[in-house]
Amino acid sequence: MSEGADTPARRHAKQLFETVHGYTGTARSISAIARDLGLNRRTVAKYARAATWQECVRRIPPRRPTSLDAFLEYFRQRWDEGEHTAKVLHQEIVAKGYRGHYQRVKMAIAPLRRGLPIDTPRERPPSPRQVARWSTTAPSRRGLFAAEALGRLLEHCPELDRTHNLVRQFAAMLDTRDATSLPDWLNNLAASGLPALTGLANAIREDQPAVVQGITTALNSGVNEGKITDLKLQKRIMAGRAVVPLLHQRVILMAHLRRRYP
Repeated sequence: MSEGADTPARRHAKQLFETVHGYTGTARSISAIARDLGLNRRTVAKYARAATWQECVRRIPPRRPTSLDAFLEYFRQRWDEGEHTAKVLHQEIVAKGYRGHYQRVKMAIAPLRRGLPIDTPRERPPSPRQVARWSTTAPSRRGLFAAEALGRLLEHCPELDRTHNLVRQFAAMLDTRDATSLPDWLNNLAASGLPALTGLANAIREDQPAVVQGITTALNSGVNEGKITDLKLQKRIMAGRAVVPLLHQRVILMAHLRRRYP
């Protein structure tokens, strides 16, 4: 790919550079800007120090040659002829002397399925945990990259779009501490057509009064849950062999150390 090619990474770098430098003259600290943009302080500092947005673009090392390079033009030709099955293409180049695995052929022709040149580097997809974090983060606190990447995902995945909308509806109930719409939300959850969300709706209905209390009040059991987790940790440290007197001493000691060294 050419150095000046228009890619999502380059567009993101340019947009973020302009946003960070838009704070010039506002006398705001790097930490304050990072909080406003929902970014790491080091990222904001890097963009603030840069003279141009091109300095912030991650340098992609040149692609190493592989044993498939000799067959790329053959793949393009066979694709245009209508052969889109990776296994068939693998069998054909094996007959021509290729000794690699079928999965490498499948990965090599993947860009063709998306209408891209066969040697175009593909953007690394986000992990499920990363997408979950983006969805549960308030839109106003998402970074520019997260907002852009999540928008592309929601546009191409209707199931994820429905899930995201339901997550944001529940977040709105938590923000306003108003559980009035919880029954309708549970009905939408059950009617989503997604088995995991349907199961979640059934589980919440079994303990709905407690969920309502959790939404509408500022009280929670977080402190108690933390203490229980800490106690279980102390027991695991002793490989399950700690008797009650020893656990008692360890818990007291840890509480004392945490108060002394917060």
